[in-house]
Amino acid sequence: MRVILASHMGMCFGVKDAIDMTESVEEPGLVTIHGELVHNAGVQERFKERGFHSVNEALRDGLPNSPFVLITAHGVSDTERSRLEESGKLLIDTTCPLVRRVHQAALHLQSEGCLVLIAGRHGHVEVEGIIGDLQDYTVIQSPDDVQVFGHGRIGIVSQSTTPPWLFDEICAEVRRTNPGKEIKVIDTVCAPTRERQEAVQELLDVVEALVVVGGKNSNNTRQLCHQAELRGVPFFHVQDEHGLDAEVLLRFEVVGLTAGTSTPDSSIEKVHQALMELGKAERSLPRRISPREGVTFTGRVASTSKVPH
Repeated sequence: MRVILASHMGMCFGVKDAIDMTESVEEPGLVTIHGELVHNAGVQERFKERGFHSVNEALRDGLPNSPFVLITAHGVSDTERSRLEESGKLLIDTTCPLVRRVHQAALHLQSEGCLVLIAGRHGHVEVEGIIGDLQDYTVIQSPDDVQVFGHGRIGIVSQSTTPPWLFDEICAEVRRTNPGKEIKVIDTVCAPTRERQEAVQELLDVVEALVVVGGKNSNNTRQLCHQAELRGVPFFHVQDEHGLDAEVLLRFEVVGLTAGTSTPDSSIEKVHQALMELGKAERSLPRRISPREGVTFTGRVASTSKVPH
């Protein structure tokens, strides 16, 4: 079995900065993380062991007992930030600057009198933060959600981790369904998401199966899996090396490896090493007939000696 790495994968600068800021906290027992710092079980467990408190993302309406509240990389609304501050809480803000950009764009469109459409996932913590300061908005998860809107002015932004192709399709459908209306689009898909989406598309051209490393509730990780699903390529969403199914994977000759933006390099390296060890194992299992049978795998093969950062 040959393992090919995506040219761009793994933790983005926003997540790294949030983790670094949290690591620098000297008295974790005085701090409550307002949700999940990042959508990665290993990272969450590490901070729990250090003594940080945390609240479930769906149960943030109350007030933590700790004097400090840490805002996660996904951000919160200005309304929620004010609520916490007015209750006397001191905030440690690790919001990704690219998420801040989405908030600012949405508020700008609202100030111009637009109905604000957010291309994103219903209920996702980032989306909840964006809509928390909006009065007139609709969350659009797919082109099927688009309708004739009763507004003459429409503004569109995106959750930062929405795939670029999906954002483009939603915008096109809004224009098609609402002819003659003023429609303003602000592309707020973040660069790391765009790079990882493009890299996985290249990878899917040359592999028989795809391993995606990342948290189970990480939106950008799930979108990487979705790309494989759309292309008819078998995929395996794992959080760490223990999630690998050796018996199934050994039936493929060429396996791709990618990871979501909240996945630590150490997790990717462990999965990569486990796959390389599988590749060395004796192939005693029957090879599965791949949907990519007949493809010649030449040329675009990345180095397997190390995980790119």
